[in-house]
Amino acid sequence: MEPRVIKTEADYEAALAYVETLMDAAPGSPEEEKLEVFALLVDTYEQAHYPIDLPDPIEAIKFRMEQQGLLQKDLASYLGSQSRASEVLNRKRPLSLSMIRALHEGLGIPAEVLLQEPGKEIPEGRYDPRDYPFTEMLKRGYFDPFPGSLPQARLRAEALLVDFFSIFEGTNTKPVFCKRTDHDPDVNALMAWQAQALRLAQAEDLPDYDPASVDDAALRALVHQSYFRTGPQNAREMLNRWGIHLIILRHLPKTYLDGAGFMAPWGRPVVGLTLRYDRLDNFWFTLLHELAHVRLHLDEEGVAFFDETQRIQAAPGDASKDVREREANALAQRILIPEQAWEQERSTLLSDPSKRAVRDLAEELSISPAILAGRIRWETEEYTQLRPLVGTRLVREQFEEYRVGQ
Repeated sequence: MEPRVIKTEADYEAALAYVETLMDAAPGSPEEEKLEVFALLVDTYEQAHYPIDLPDPIEAIKFRMEQQGLLQKDLASYLGSQSRASEVLNRKRPLSLSMIRALHEGLGIPAEVLLQEPGKEIPEGRYDPRDYPFTEMLKRGYFDPFPGSLPQARLRAEALLVDFFSIFEGTNTKPVFCKRTDHDPDVNALMAWQAQALRLAQAEDLPDYDPASVDDAALRALVHQSYFRTGPQNAREMLNRWGIHLIILRHLPKTYLDGAGFMAPWGRPVVGLTLRYDRLDNFWFTLLHELAHVRLHLDEEGVAFFDETQRIQAAPGDASKDVREREANALAQRILIPEQAWEQERSTLLSDPSKRAVRDLAEELSISPAILAGRIRWETEEYTQLRPLVGTRLVREQFEEYRVGQ
């Protein structure tokens, strides 16, 4: 029988019968060469007409678990949680790409089995942990309630990031950066910080937000809380009554962030403060600056302002700064210190900024002397003066997030 391409079932049956006659061929003989050729022809026909079905992905997972002595709880490291592992194994939840990638890399299950497509490779992931401060995010609990170690987290990093950033689903983020350093911020780190701020805000039960509640009178009443030692705590309570989330969240590396203002997907504003500088003057200016954004600029869907407010105030007429930042500065300055009172005392305070004069005016205005001291330091660009009045180390201690090591 001469070798030829097998085209029909009859050709296939004849080739199989012929192969049987060649099975005892001597090594190196012409018959052995024919055996190899006919075996290749038969295999080609079988692959085209009798493909072997891929194993069921769930059965493949269970088989690998049995091989390695794994329990259902052990799959939490790959699938996100024990409950999610239970749902997958009971076919109540489909495998996502991030789960498939984790199972393929962690348990060695072939990608084509998990994807149920012969020769199929896993597409590139949506998130690469190398693009984010992943280790720091895990350390700070950004992926809670994930219980695993750093190696386990890296193994299923994409699944963790997909779940983490799902808080943004349905929104089109439009970040606006106001920076005063020579370094460009790490945009991915800022997005991670914002996602965590939103996750924390989502856990709060606040009344509906009414934009009319944030008028000049309300903001001035807020600033008067600075007169009290517990002013920052009081400020949070007032904002919450207005339907505004005040989230205290430490900055991530390379974000150079002091404060942020943005609208949550559920319709309430979020003011986020990092307390990067533990000083009352910075706290009150940053808070009012972000509230100015809330009042003036959060009408565009998805817009988020990220501000480095240390020395943020732009000089009058400085057209190089974003107009929205200039508007936020102007409103914050006007609310923090009444314009008439500032103009009356400005020349004296700037020429001879004594602690007594600052305290006297602060008492008259019923505000913290830190607010006046911060304004004087900015206008004179003398940031070493009036240090005892700026309220160093008097802010973080008032927020549990810092006391417990957020």
